[in-house]
Amino acid sequence: MPRITKEDKARNRQNILEAAGRMFRSQGIDAVGIAELMKEAGLTHGGFYNHFASKDDLVVEVCGASFAASLGSLARTVQDGPDQGVTPLERVVAGYLSTAHRDAPDGGCPSAALVTDAGRHSEGVQSAYAEGVEGYLTGFAAEFVREAEEQGHELDPGEARHRAMRLLSEMVGAMMLARAVRHVEPELSDEILRTGRGHALD
Repeated sequence: MPRITKEDKARNRQNILEAAGRMFRSQGIDAVGIAELMKEAGLTHGGFYNHFASKDDLVVEVCGASFAASLGSLARTVQDGPDQGVTPLERVVAGYLSTAHRDAPDGGCPSAALVTDAGRHSEGVQSAYAEGVEGYLTGFAAEFVREAEEQGHELDPGEARHRAMRLLSEMVGAMMLARAVRHVEPELSDEILRTGRGHALD
């Protein structure tokens, strides 16, 4: 039997992380068993412990990696600056509270997809989630300060953080509600997203 190379092991580990990210978001962490997860990743059940000490360790890493990807997208949007009169934060809100994001629960930002699960799991999982939330708050607050400076006035850092917290809370709440009713009340779901897009930055 050929020996697995370091590259193969790294690729297998990445496949597990990606499969877990999709499944945890769409099904919930507790609903995903290791056997099912490894099958989705194209690997055998017993191989899981060659990569992770426990399912909890995997959840912590998935949470951190998912937020890192989302925060990277936020940073790129901010770096691109305004586009045809639309501010970076307006673009972030429009993308987050879009029907495409709502209808792809296995992808996108973990802030809404894992919010309930995070509170039910270990301190390690909660810490990874909290770090992601802090990343959003820091990014949003910095952009609120930058926008204020661009308009010629100064925004207190405390006020910027309050605005950031309200924005993230409204975005996450709206997405959770929209997903919860989208199959039985699609028009209500669309209305929630539309209202969120229109008023999140008021």
